[in-house]
Amino acid sequence: MTGYETLLVERQESLALVTVNRPDKLNALNRQVVSELTRLFDALSAEDGAPRVAILTGAGEKAFVAGADIAEMSTMSPAEAKAFSDAGHALGARIETAPFPVIAAVNGFALGGGCELALACDFIVASERAKFGQPEVNLGLMPGFGGTQRLARRVGLGLARELVYSGDHIGADRAAAIGLVNEVVAPERLLERARELATKIASKAPLAIAASKRVMLRGFDADLATANELEATAFATLFGSADQREGTSAFLEKRKPKFQGR
Repeated sequence: MTGYETLLVERQESLALVTVNRPDKLNALNRQVVSELTRLFDALSAEDGAPRVAILTGAGEKAFVAGADIAEMSTMSPAEAKAFSDAGHALGARIETAPFPVIAAVNGFALGGGCELALACDFIVASERAKFGQPEVNLGLMPGFGGTQRLARRVGLGLARELVYSGDHIGADRAAAIGLVNEVVAPERLLERARELATKIASKAPLAIAASKRVMLRGFDADLATANELEATAFATLFGSADQREGTSAFLEKRKPKFQGR
């Protein structure tokens, strides 16, 4: 896909690899990057040939996304800052509600807006060199792209408070220990491992994956009875799909299913 100045987009069959490409700025999020990422995920979600899985990473070895672009933010008025925060929240929601899983492959610094971007993804695979944190308080600020909310939902309120209030960075191993990161791998294995996971997920029924993602997202903050009703309704709806018929037939016939997303 073309038309993006700050992103590299590579399609590989049912996978999409999206790279934030500002290595000279440690891939920092400015207005343009946020806008282009939002447009890209809008386009990927809307197209008939949408990927079954996307991987999001950063260019170079130093950073996934080191944070928001501080030089750009330093001159913002409160109204401009609100617009920037709104745009960041819209991007997070677009990734979070995409009809396909998004894996964050974190290769270096994921600080501030970078950590928030990774948190909007379905899960995170990190390099041993990765660093995570919400250091906004060091700038007289606070997280503005969902960090006070998604971080608490991922690791629990107490740990989220510690990270937000202290502004500390944590390494990949501690991030995995507290549940922020799913898996830590050697730097040279990062994209390979992300592709392995993406390929495995892409081999499953895409309608079932999309329904599972949607129900887990919507049900997480609902009461249990409401969440279970969401699950039951989505479960039943899949029985009207060709993929359900193919999956059950393949199981009974002891062959590999061929899912078409219908």
